[in-house]
Amino acid sequence: MSRSDIGDFLTRLDNDVKRFKLELYRICWYMRGGIGINDLLYNLGMEDRNIMYDIIKDNIELTKVSRMPLM
Repeated sequence: MSRSDIGDFLTRLDNDVKRFKLELYRICWYMRGGIGINDLLYNLGMEDRNIMYDIIKDNIELTKVSRMPLM
């Protein structure tokens, strides 16, 4: 593997980490303090996060249908 390949790999890895963190902070925001970032990072697995994604998605859809403010 060349230095260029390693650099590209590290750049992709860094971008993946940034996207992952963004997703976790979004969960924290939507959960309104019901879950903290440390729990998401260290105590809960992907299955738990996927369940939270589904709950958030359902709540957003219900909010749109009811025309209630999301905030």
